[in-house]
Formats: sequence, C-alpha cells, structure tokens
Amino acid sequence: MDTRTDGAIPDADNGGGAAARGRDVVTDVLGAVVLACSAGWALIAATGRPARPEGVLLAVLAVAAGYAAGRIGGALLPVAAPALTALAVVALTVALPGRRTPPLGYANADAALLVLATGAACCAAWSARSRPLRTGLRLLGVTAAVLALVIGSAAGFAASVGVVLCSLAADRTSRLLGLTGLALATALAAGSTYAVAVDALPAGLSASLTGQLTPGRVAVWREAVDLAGRHPVRGIGSGQFAEVSQGEEGQAEPSVTAAALSTAATDAAEPRSAPFQLAAEEGVPGVALLAASYAWVLLALHRSVRPTPVVLTAGAALTGLAMQACVDHVLSYAAVTATAGLLAGLATARPFADDPDRAPDRT
Repeated sequence: MDTRTDGAIPDADNGGGAAARGRDVVTDVLGAVVLACSAGWALIAATGRPARPEGVLLAVLAVAAGYAAGRIGGALLPVAAPALTALAVVALTVALPGRRTPPLGYANADAALLVLATGAACCAAWSARSRPLRTGLRLLGVTAAVLALVIGSAAGFAASVGVVLCSLAADRTSRLLGLTGLALATALAAGSTYAVAVDALPAGLSASLTGQLTPGRVAVWREAVDLAGRHPVRGIGSGQFAEVSQGEEGQAEPSVTAAALSTAATDAAEPRSAPFQLAAEEGVPGVALLAASYAWVLLALHRSVRPTPVVLTAGAALTGLAMQACVDHVLSYAAVTATAGLLAGLATARPFADDPDRAPDRT
C-alpha cells in the first residue's frame, strides 16, 4: 500500500524511455493489424452477397478513433481526460430525462457506457495526487454505477460495482495476475453462453439460466449457432442475420417453442451477443478476430507504462463490457465501441510528465 502523502503512484515506467516507446510501437502495430484484419474479413464475408458490412466497419473505425483520442488525451491530461469522460457520460444520463433510457435509448447500452465511465473515473482517481480529488472521482464512479441500476440494468450495475471493487484492490494485485484473471472471467462468460446455447448444461441449471436470460434470447442464440455450423468459414454475410432468421423462422427446431420465437421476433435484427452474431455472419474467423481484439487490449494494458492500478481498473471496465457483449448487442452502438477504445487509449498513454526526454532535469 502506498503511504506517501503526495498521492503519487509507484510502478510507472520501469523500462526506460526508448525501450518503452519501442514497446508502444510494437503494440500499436499489432492493434492496427488486428483492426485491419477485422475490417477486411467483414468485407470478404460480404463479397458476392447482399450483405451490409457497414456496421462492423463503423465499429472498427470507432474503436480506432477512440483509441487514438485516448492516447492523445492521456498524454496531455492523464487526470482530466478520463475524469471528463466519466463526467460527460454521467451528465448525459442525468440531463436527458425525456428519454426512457438516455443517452442511447437502450438500457443495457447506456449501462455499458456507465460501466466504462466508472472505469474512467476510477482511473482518474488513481492518477490524481490530491486525496480529496481522488475521493471525489471515486464518488463519481459510484454515481455512474448507481445510475446503471436506476435506468434498469442490473447487469450494468453489477459490472460497475465490480469495477469499483477491482479498482480499490488494484494496488495490491500483480499486473499479470490481475489481467490473467480478467481474461479467464471473460472466457468463462463466453463459454457459459455457448453452453446455454447448445444446451450442454445440466437440465436444472440450463432451465435456470434460460429463465434469467429469457427464452427468446436463448432461442436466437441457438439459431445463430446453427447458422454458424452450416456456414463456418464466411458465415451468412455481415448484417444478414435478421433476413436469414426471418426467412427460416418457419423451419425452427421443434424444441424452440412458439412463445420463445414470438419473444425473439422483437430482437431478430441482432443475436443479442457479439460472439454469436459474428459466428453467424462472419464464421469462425470473425469470432477469432473478436477474441484477438480483446487479447490485444489486454496485451496493450500489460505493456503500458501507466501505474498498475490504472491498468487493472481499465482492464476491469473493459472486461465488464466484454461480458455484457456476450449476452447483449451493446457493441452494436458506435458510442460504446468508441468509448471502449478511448478508455483503452487513456490507460496505455504515456503522459508527457512521465517522459524522461520531456521531464525537467532534477539532478
């Protein structure tokens, strides 16, 4: 536990300016390759079909733009940039009372923004040197968590609370151990949804999870898995799930009840899960690229020169978003993907004040 009165956080740049900048370049190149492959595969999967890859392309562009903005903002204003990000999300949520679930109009997508806002506020708190400012920023993060519950997203509230708790314990956790735990949590969430979709769980547990997730959502997941099994390489084409789903609704499996199909009809445009949507529309390579994107984020955080508490807090928020994306289509909103990229950029930026080539000589 750091006991210095100035609030400075240890464990910043341990590798030297030039070496750390070299790591930054390698990590950024890997990220650019992953994002370029994601955009390219969306176009390949859409070739020769009446597909619409614009959604994937917009998501990739939003992540890239958000990441670049985060790197710039984190370098110039390592405390103010994440604090203003969190404050903006909270202010938009509070200042738009005319809409049922501001600012995006869908409770779970708004909650995803609030999860990221919680992470941004807690990252700013760890970067701040004033104890009163730290306390205020953590209260801002708690406010974002409470707002997630107010707008009706229990999952978003749970994820935000998890971010706050992880942030409070981050200064006593190894960076590698913490990031590994976050990766395992995401893998467990993705594996659980797949087990529910293929009905691989014991009957009692499967029925309980299906009831919590809603039968309609699980029915759509099963259809997405079926489409991925029949089109494992290129899928059915980006943006085509709604058309194919509606066209094959009459040929659904007997195990899918009419009530479940009726409930799923309202969500036909989305499989309510990023992995299942990409599996159905872009095949196995699409899912692999999504996993590679998340792995790249964890790698960038691991190699970041920012203090470990900042890194683990941002990782917890992005993991919370990833777990939400496993059970809902929150990544279909460009504002969510852009904010995720922004938070990743903020947590991997190199503040100018910490750069030995720019810092004043204190000898």
